[in-house]
Amino acid sequence: MKHEFVYSTSPAHIVFGEGKSATTGEWIEKIGCRRALVLSTPQQQADAEELAALLGPRAVGVFARAVMHTPVDVTEQAMETVRQTVADCVVSLGGGSTTGLGKAIAYRTDLPQIVIPTTYAGSEVTPILGQTERGVKTTVRGASILPEVVIYDPSLTTGLSVAMSVTSGLNAMAHAVEALYAKDRNPISSLMAVEGLRAFKTSLPQIVQTPQDLEQRSEALYGAWLCGTVLGTVGMALHHKICHTLGGSFDTPHAETHAIMLPHTAAFNALAVPDLLAPVADIFRGAVGGGLWDFAKNIGAPLALKGLGLSEADLDRAAEIATEQPYWNRRPIDRQSIRALLQDAWEGKRPAD
Repeated sequence: MKHEFVYSTSPAHIVFGEGKSATTGEWIEKIGCRRALVLSTPQQQADAEELAALLGPRAVGVFARAVMHTPVDVTEQAMETVRQTVADCVVSLGGGSTTGLGKAIAYRTDLPQIVIPTTYAGSEVTPILGQTERGVKTTVRGASILPEVVIYDPSLTTGLSVAMSVTSGLNAMAHAVEALYAKDRNPISSLMAVEGLRAFKTSLPQIVQTPQDLEQRSEALYGAWLCGTVLGTVGMALHHKICHTLGGSFDTPHAETHAIMLPHTAAFNALAVPDLLAPVADIFRGAVGGGLWDFAKNIGAPLALKGLGLSEADLDRAAEIATEQPYWNRRPIDRQSIRALLQDAWEGKRPAD
């Protein structure tokens, strides 16, 4: 049969528009809560405290210690604050690090979540939690992990640096590229993936030129929602396995790692399924890996893993970890082929078309 698939839609409430973060208090009440704990990174603590002040008696405190890769020990600290404040929901203000912490709390307590993204990570619309313990990053899925409300307010992203805007956007694009060849892909997820890629292809170069352009910031958030949604709908493959390995075991920065690896993992799988990745080639000047690499270079993204502090000596161990318990992938993988892929990414080579 031409059409035979399963598509499960997200039950989350998506609120989109400039200034909509001011409705957070209303949404706390709509989901039946009264005592919100506001989460953020240390860098966004002032913004979190401002939000808590806006919420008034609906906020019971601020926990501003979220960090990359959601370490379990930080989650345990946050859990203690949840208990002390008797919070009945969490409000996560920030990027993937803060969203991850909120998810980790919800996974353990089933507390409702409201997420206000300030980057383009896209993880706020997935039922997936990636957490790190003893140098190993693992992922789990579950209904309690999916945030109940996501508020996309482009005015909150104008303070996002151009560099982080670029890497965050490429991180989201990686979700869409992998969704196109996912084992459980479906027509709806593929449509959303292509639309998300087009949104970023348009918006990221404009954000580089005019960072305060709210229209382009809104377009990028639209792309983040689309790409994040497909991440939560279908399974991921080689790209995410490698990025989880590098982030969890070598502490490389999350968005930058995705940005660097995307052209290489896409090129690797394009050899096996060029038809499924044809939309990527159409969007990025007729090439998959090379087109994505050129796009990343033109908008000033990092191109080489060695620039993240990863040593060449680390690549053997990274290839070993990535192939010990590999994710399903369109093209068969082995330690030698992944080691070669990592070498190219470490050096920053442009993938062959």
